[in-house]
Amino acid sequence: MATITQLLTKQVRTLRLVSCESRCLHTSRVANVAMSKFDQNSPMPYEKLVKNLEVVKARLNRPLTLSEKILYSHLDDPANQDIERGESYLRLRPDRVAMQDATAQMAMLQFISSGLPKVAVPSTIHCDHLIQAQIEGQQDLARAKDINAEVYNFLATSGAKYGVGFWKPGSGIIHQIILENYAFPGLLMVGTDSHTPNGGGLGGLCIGVGGADAVDVMADIPWELKCPRVIGVKLTGKLSGWTSPKDVILKVAGILTVKGGTMSIVEYFGDGVDSISATGMGTICNMGAELGATTSVFPFNQRMVDYLAATERQGIADEASKYKESLLSPDPDCKYDQVVEIDLNTLEPHVNGPFTPDLATPISDLAAAAKANGWPLEVKDGLIGSCTNSSYEDMSRVASLMKQALAKGMKSKGNFYITPGSEQIRATIERDGLADTMREFGGVVLANACGPCIGQWDRTNVKKGEKNTIVTSYNRNFTGRNDANPATHCFVTSPEMTVALTMAGSLDFNPLKDTLTAEDGSELSLSDPF
Repeated sequence: MATITQLLTKQVRTLRLVSCESRCLHTSRVANVAMSKFDQNSPMPYEKLVKNLEVVKARLNRPLTLSEKILYSHLDDPANQDIERGESYLRLRPDRVAMQDATAQMAMLQFISSGLPKVAVPSTIHCDHLIQAQIEGQQDLARAKDINAEVYNFLATSGAKYGVGFWKPGSGIIHQIILENYAFPGLLMVGTDSHTPNGGGLGGLCIGVGGADAVDVMADIPWELKCPRVIGVKLTGKLSGWTSPKDVILKVAGILTVKGGTMSIVEYFGDGVDSISATGMGTICNMGAELGATTSVFPFNQRMVDYLAATERQGIADEASKYKESLLSPDPDCKYDQVVEIDLNTLEPHVNGPFTPDLATPISDLAAAAKANGWPLEVKDGLIGSCTNSSYEDMSRVASLMKQALAKGMKSKGNFYITPGSEQIRATIERDGLADTMREFGGVVLANACGPCIGQWDRTNVKKGEKNTIVTSYNRNFTGRNDANPATHCFVTSPEMTVALTMAGSLDFNPLKDTLTAEDGSELSLSDPF
């Protein structure tokens, strides 16, 4: 590949004198749009991807799904690769690698042992897994920095030496950082965390892998993946009222179960897609991991353009728009291995659990189900945020509910915790007063980290073995997942429903029809979140 100096030499060969200023101006005119503001030497790969895709389409001679377009356009050898869903093994060239701090340690040691001077593709390390929720955000972060100083120092210095970006503790959760800074339509990324598919909210195929796979990609070795099947989820209608993007994946989990997505990519399509924000699409793709799916993805649309513009990536949005039909949308009449249809107009808010994320219960049936199954009705703790539901949209919608309660002198009946997904989100909710509203409601704002979602929670209000209920907007609720207590009944739902159930303090409350009694005896009927 020609260096930038060589390119400049070719461009100015006929000129006798070129000033530094004019040279820089000329460079900016011929430069491509970069993959991110942190990767200025890595241009957007669309032109190459489309060329690869043309080779594959000529061979297969059939309409392709969006998933196939993105995946096959990243083939190492598109002219000769055997391609058969569910059978062949694909050799792929991902665009980037992301690692969280727990898995990055071994991955970086393995890469160092390769003897290579720099990573072959843009790569990043994110410090989010080693911060325990104990008191509140700032104190917990300071404690984690002290306890894990050796780990953080190793990751920072090795990253600097080998060209890997380093996001320090407190900067945010890996998947939110990726969405805000690195994900783009058509991206193929591997990440050393199971919820890497979050990036599908911006139209990328983002796949969770082990550290060894990440090292292969960083070492410029083709990455192997068994050619996945494609499950299509057709969305019709429009989200409204209490129904949120989280309810889409809660419903899909109930249909497909925790095994139904195995060896498959879940691809969403239909006119209902446009009623969901980019961060909402990220929520849906994130929890797609609970289906056992390889990853999940949405087609490129205006909601993604809006999010890219809001996160100062208009150039990427403009580039993506040029390839919307050829690369970033499914072909008409493409074939899915299975199709699930969901009408957003009639979709009811869901609460899934306990002990498995695919036990889906509509809110209208929750009270009866809880009583019939002997689930503890009292909600001890409510927790919102994590990589699944920590967007500004999520935070503003729950704050609208809290303000209604506070106006009546009401607060959370159980403990309530908020985990911002990134420093950008935390700073924004502080700036706009949402964090103050949450604290007034009785909430504790934790560090910008995984925290209780992955079990990094020093919980003290129940004893181990004590039967109790917690409600979260997280993604996973297997036995002992959050607090190491096998008797804790964890239910996953939307942030809005988490707030409502914690406000009521009981699973037998349905905010769509029930009222709450304030201290003065008046009744509060919660309005729709906004």
